[in-house]
Amino acid sequence: MTTRDLECRRATAADLDLLVPLFDAYRQFYRLPSAPERARRFLLERFENDQSVIFLAFEGAAAIGFTQLYPSFSSGAMAPILILNDLFVAPEARRRGAGSVLLQAAAEYGRRVGALRLVLSTEVTNTAAQSVYERMGWKRDTVFCVYQLAF
Repeated sequence: MTTRDLECRRATAADLDLLVPLFDAYRQFYRLPSAPERARRFLLERFENDQSVIFLAFEGAAAIGFTQLYPSFSSGAMAPILILNDLFVAPEARRRGAGSVLLQAAAEYGRRVGALRLVLSTEVTNTAAQSVYERMGWKRDTVFCVYQLAF
């Protein structure tokens, strides 16, 4: 997928050197400590075990963003869904359409594999991301509350 000077493609394990710095920066955005070697191992395991789908956005030869999808299922609909767990664009590359390109790639992939829907969550304070999601047609859930049990 290409938009203007942006290109987006599915990542493979061969892209780890491009992906790890973005993934590490994404974690730091959420106030987690930098851990590039752990990030590399984590991402490699996802590739090796076919546990996620990752798309990379490029501006020229530079990798500037990524999104990661995890498979799940809707028991009620008895159909697959995809969890868009991670979306990140490098701060210096923001406001140039990379987030939209990544969301579009994720949606096209979801349709192609027959997913019922994509779901995501973001911090309540991340209004910049929320505006991109809403501009791309995502709807805020007003029916269900999300709960978590941390360990």
